Amino acid sequence: MANTAKIPVPVATPETLHFWEGTKSGELRLQKCDECSHVYFPPRPFCPGCASRKVSIFKASGKATLYSYVINHRPHPAFDGPYSIAVVELEEGPRMMTNIINVDQTPEALILDMPLEVTFKPLSDDIHLPYFQPGGATS
Repeated sequence: MANTAKIPVPVATPETLHFWEGTKSGELRLQKCDECSHVYFPPRPFCPGCASRKVSIFKASGKATLYSYVINHRPHPAFDGPYSIAVVELEEGPRMMTNIINVDQTPEALILDMPLEVTFKPLSDDIHLPYFQPGGATS
């Protein structure tokens, strides 16, 4: 697939390669500190909690809840009509910024704490972006 994205395509670095390889495979991958058990996002080679470099990569559940959002009504090349810019809280604990898709972009439809699940959309052969959609009730 050629780069047909209407937005800039992220560039994988040695520190983020595992994350982008995961999204390409349909997996949301996180890191966990082997010393203090802190789970974190975004990817980095050390724990932001204790600075240990002993970290492991694991496949996350892909489940989250809606923590916060705004609805943007200004035009954007990647979205038709209004779109949400959201922060979701992953089941594993970290929060990440994303967009909520496959739901009306209204306050009536975007309810705080609503259960969400990850889905992926390709931007290029190597980069697939994680988005979230309703569903995936957390346990």
